[in-house]
Amino acid sequence: MTNRLPIVSKEGGLAGYLREIRKIPMLSEEEEYMLSKRYLEHNDIAAAHRLVTSHLRLVAKIAGQYRGYGLPASELVAEGNIGLMQAVRRFDPERGFRLATYAMWWIRASIQEYILRSWSLVKIGSGATQKKLFFGLRKLKNSMRLGQTGVSSVLTPQEVSEIATKMGVSEQDVLDMDTRMSANDRHLNSKIGDDSNYEWQDVLVDPSDNQEVVLAQTQEKRMKNAMLSDALAKLNPREQDIIRLRHLKEEPDTLDDLSKKYNISRERVRQIEQKAIEKLQKDMQAA
Repeated sequence: MTNRLPIVSKEGGLAGYLREIRKIPMLSEEEEYMLSKRYLEHNDIAAAHRLVTSHLRLVAKIAGQYRGYGLPASELVAEGNIGLMQAVRRFDPERGFRLATYAMWWIRASIQEYILRSWSLVKIGSGATQKKLFFGLRKLKNSMRLGQTGVSSVLTPQEVSEIATKMGVSEQDVLDMDTRMSANDRHLNSKIGDDSNYEWQDVLVDPSDNQEVVLAQTQEKRMKNAMLSDALAKLNPREQDIIRLRHLKEEPDTLDDLSKKYNISRERVRQIEQKAIEKLQKDMQAA
């Protein structure tokens, strides 16, 4: 739709935008039907533009219901307008209902998707149950505490149970969502406190080993490899070969393989292997 729509400008703000869209005339049922047919059958962009602009007040009304999520009204309105345009593209006037009835679902869905994307860097959840819980939790929480003052922001066990029952979810789902909605994303470079010289990234725990531990482990590994190499050198050639093939290969040879190689029994290979291991252990312990 190429025609420009009114926008929430910095100069006029939301109030100026609302005054502007109130000047746009509403459509009668017959006008709406004819415009919808023209767009549907002839791709008449001018008709689509009239359908959209005549329903901007509906978008503003629905967007106002989501002002409590800390997002600019202009962005909520813009997202709602996108949903409205999607509804106009898909609207079939022959189904017997008005565009507003159909469009409200597209408008609300577009705004809700935007809120979910903007709420947190951590994904809240895109399933129908998670969306329902996200948008219903605050409303239920506020209605249950209507008129109360000085109430803790933390849900009581009774409130958790009541909300879970009303929304058809588990109590743990309610607790998890309430925790995520109560938390705020923090930039890793933001200061801890007003007068602090430390940033949040300074107190993050690094799950990897520190350099001292890595160095100590590397040195220990090298020492053990050197001791093993020295101990192996003291074995006779057959013992060295059996140890390497049985214990130092990615895919060790079987006793049967070595019995064929040396033309001895499997039991004899096992005995040589065991004796060689005992020699290695004794030599390395003495080192």
